[in-house]
Amino acid sequence: MAVFAALGLGFALGQFGFFGVHAGGEQDGAYHQMHVYAEVLKRIQSDYVTEPNINNVTTGALHGLLESLDPDSSYLTASEYKIYKERPSSGVAQIGITVSKRFGYADIVTVEPGSPADKVHLTDGDVIESIGDQSTRDLSLAVIRLMLEGKAGTPVEISVVRRRKPDPDKLTLMRTLSDPPALNEQQYDNSTILYLKPGVLTAERVDQIAAKLKAAPKTEKVLLDLRDCSDGPAAQGIRLANFFINQGTLATLEGQKFPEQTFTADPSKFITSAPLAVLVNRGTYGAAELTADAVEGAKRGDVVGERTFGEGSVQKTIELPDGGALLLTVAKYEGPDGKKIQDDAVTPNVIAGENPEDDFDIETQAPKSDLILDKGLSILKSKNG
Repeated sequence: MAVFAALGLGFALGQFGFFGVHAGGEQDGAYHQMHVYAEVLKRIQSDYVTEPNINNVTTGALHGLLESLDPDSSYLTASEYKIYKERPSSGVAQIGITVSKRFGYADIVTVEPGSPADKVHLTDGDVIESIGDQSTRDLSLAVIRLMLEGKAGTPVEISVVRRRKPDPDKLTLMRTLSDPPALNEQQYDNSTILYLKPGVLTAERVDQIAAKLKAAPKTEKVLLDLRDCSDGPAAQGIRLANFFINQGTLATLEGQKFPEQTFTADPSKFITSAPLAVLVNRGTYGAAELTADAVEGAKRGDVVGERTFGEGSVQKTIELPDGGALLLTVAKYEGPDGKKIQDDAVTPNVIAGENPEDDFDIETQAPKSDLILDKGLSILKSKNG
């Protein structure tokens, strides 16, 4: 029966275009892969050292199949999909991190200042090896995010592998509700440089940036700090770029069967032609990457810092007959140069701060000056207002 189930599974996946096959084309290739899968499953069932749980084997195969496409594509079992559909849209507590998947495990992209994760000194690049007793290697990204969420005041146990430390730390953190960080606004160089660090790119935050830009003197230069900015819809990242760019393509969105969309600068939404520098790092993610890529692509200003994370895609939910679902990537964002942000990320035209040890005093165990910020300021000071 398990073999027949595998054949049915293989047929369904072939219909969705997996195995490099589209419905109605190259069917021989699709059926060959189905027979290979069925034979593997048969051998596992008959020859493995102990009698296997075929449901678990098949679920693991599906997780691997989806993750071989990209980190955001996920398979959800029927029970997981039920939780996914019923999760609240607001008021969910967390431990203060943004996670993605890289190299199989959950990877920390950013850590919210003052959060439970920040208080135990988690940082970007740390790897969550397990949540509770479940390895994140065996979990889809959607399920990992669900497991980290919950009611305020409830604990979550995680095992974390930190950079330059061989053994994982086992931590118990309490989920908390938190507000997004406030817009950080400062003046530099005798008030000739306006520094803005949004923290998030929600519609409200982008509105605040627009108000600050409109109120700024025309002679003032702008330093936009998008480091560790990982929250906000793609539309707001494109909208923010439009404040600085008055013509041309800001981004495109396309996929195999997804209607292509081109996002062009709207002159009516343009605010300032002031000299501009944008700061980025590995924690620059999603919407913030769209802003940085548009600025760099239009040669509107300098993008300064480290290569960004690489996130810019759209998922479609496909419900399956057994009650499970696929969260399948159906389109990816491209910058003005045609490169997909999901695949290539954003590489700054001015590289700075790539080696964390250059920004850390080993003797005093204290951070040195902010190399990326210093470089951005230096570039703007050299430009005429």
